[in-house]
This record gives sequence, C-alpha cells and structure tokens, in this order.
Amino acid sequence: MSEYIEGIGRRKEASARVRIYFRGAEQTEEPSFVVNDKPVQEFFPRYGDYQTLIGPLEDSGLMGKVDITVLVQGGGITGQTSAVRLGLARAIVKYDENLRSPLRAGDHLTRDARVKERKKPGLKRARKAPTYTKR
Repeated sequence: MSEYIEGIGRRKEASARVRIYFRGAEQTEEPSFVVNDKPVQEFFPRYGDYQTLIGPLEDSGLMGKVDITVLVQGGGITGQTSAVRLGLARAIVKYDENLRSPLRAGDHLTRDARVKERKKPGLKRARKAPTYTKR
C-alpha cells in the first residue's frame, strides 16, 4: 500500500483524515477498512454507523475495490462518523470527478456546519437563563 488519495472531513469537534488505497491485481484478502488502527466494526460498534460510513462507497460503486485507513480525532461518536463519511466522499471525488454527482445526490459531500453554540454571559448555558425571582 503506497499510492493513496486523501480526503479531510470535519463535523462538530471531530476531524478525520481518510486515505483510499486502490487494490491492484493482488486481491488476495478482503478489502480492509481501518479506523485508528482498529477494524471499522470495532471502532464504530453502534448500529447504523457502518451503513453511514459505507454510503459514499456504495453510491460511487467502489465497494470492495479499495482499502481505507482513517485517522480520526476529537468529538464524539456521531461527529466522528460524519467526519469520516465526508472525508471518504471527498477522497472519492479527488479520485474521479465524475463521481461527484452521485455523491452529491446521496448528500455525502455537504459539510454539516452545525456546531455547539457558545455560552453567553449571565446565562447558565447558551440559552438557559437562571430562574427568575421577583424579590
């Protein structure tokens, strides 16, 4: 595994670096999907996370044809899952620009810009106010 294409994905506080390695004729073992040196099913055990992650691969027709390594940092499980999905989609588009439209149709290339709202002075959280007392 030497030649790869890289994509960066972010969501909330999570950031993921996704590398796609294209398999040549030596397809002896099954394709690998590794996240932080662990198999993807072990790193993201929640039901539905794996389906979210392989969405870009299914929509582009690259399922089973590539090896994937991911380095993901920060955030929680949902943020990391979405960050990996975006990074994977961006790497696929780098590989083949013609796959942009099916990935866009599957909503894999949209960066979710929602982040935690900042705390305001005088409030307990971003919007929660202390209990009002008349006297």
